[in-house]
Amino acid sequence: MEFLAEYGLFLAKALTVVISFALIIGIAVSAGQKGQDDKLKVEYLNKKLAGLKTYLQEAVLDKKQLKQIKKDQKKNKEEQDKRKVYVLDFNGDIKATDSKQLKDEITALLSLKGHVDEVVVKLESGGGMVHQYGYAASQLDRIKKQGIPLTVCVDKVAASGGYMMAVVADKIIAAPFAVIGSIGVIAQVPNFNRLLKKNDVDFEVHTAGEYKRTLTMFGENTDKAREKFKEDLQDVHGLFKHFIESHRNDVNLDKVANGDVWYGQDAIKENLIDDIKTSDEYLLQACDDADVYLLSSKKKVGLAQKLGLAASVGITKGFENTIEKLSFQKWYL
Repeated sequence: MEFLAEYGLFLAKALTVVISFALIIGIAVSAGQKGQDDKLKVEYLNKKLAGLKTYLQEAVLDKKQLKQIKKDQKKNKEEQDKRKVYVLDFNGDIKATDSKQLKDEITALLSLKGHVDEVVVKLESGGGMVHQYGYAASQLDRIKKQGIPLTVCVDKVAASGGYMMAVVADKIIAAPFAVIGSIGVIAQVPNFNRLLKKNDVDFEVHTAGEYKRTLTMFGENTDKAREKFKEDLQDVHGLFKHFIESHRNDVNLDKVANGDVWYGQDAIKENLIDDIKTSDEYLLQACDDADVYLLSSKKKVGLAQKLGLAASVGITKGFENTIEKLSFQKWYL
C-alpha cells in the first residue's frame, strides 16, 4: 500500500509537469502567432463544380456516353475572357465582428483594379449594435464607390442591422423563407435603484453635461431622462429610415419601417428585395458565363486554443461583454 501511494504521488507530479510544460509551449506559440496576418483563401467555384459533375458522370454513364461528352467538350472549348465574380461571406453577430474580415477582403479585391466585374456577399445577420453595423455597411459602400456591381444574397436572415447592410447592394436576392426587414431600433437598460434603496445602499452619478448620462443602471431615473432617451432612440430610427430611403427609394417606409419582418416571398412585394432565389442557385447560374471565386480570411486557430486556453479567454471576454452591455447605453438595430 505504501508503494502504491508513493507511485500514485509520482504519477501526479509527472502529470503536473507535463501539463505545465504543454501550457507554457501553448502560450509561447500563441504569442508568436500574434501579429501574423491571416491569409486570404481563394477557391475557384467553377473548377469545384466541374469536378463534382465529372465525378457524377463517371459514376452513372457508360464509356460510350463519356467519350461523346469529352468529344463535345473538346469541340466546344473556346478560350474567352469571362467575367470575374468574387464571393464574400458575412455572418453577423451582435457586434458585427466579421467587419474586420470583410474590410480586409474588400481591400484585397479593390487592389485588383479593373479585374472585378461583380462582388456577391452571402449575408446572414439578425442585427446588432448601430455603430458596428454602420461600419460594416460602409465597407460594402466602398465597392459601390468603385463602380463595381454589388449583389447581396440572403439565405436565412437579413434583419435590422443586417438589412441595413443589404440595402447598400445594387441587387438583393433572398430565399423564399429568408427573414427580411425589422427596420427599427431597440435599447434596454436594467435599473437596480429600488433594490439598492431597500438595502440602504447609496449610489451617486456625477456628470459634466446635462445629457452625458440619461438613464442609468443604479441611479434614480427621472421622467426628463426617460424622455431624452426616447428622443435619442427616435433619432437613430430616423437615421436608419433615411439610410434605407437613400438606397431603395421605392420602399414604402411608412409601411415597412415599423420593426416588422417579412419572409422573402412577401418581402419582394414590398420592394425590400429584388428576386427570390438561394445563393447556391444564383452562383451556379453565374458559373455559366463567369469565373466565380470564393474568398475567405478566417482567423487561424493556434496551439493555445487547441490546448483549451481559449475557453478561459472566452469566459473572460463574455464577462467583460456582459458588464459592457449593462454599464453603457447602446442602441441596437
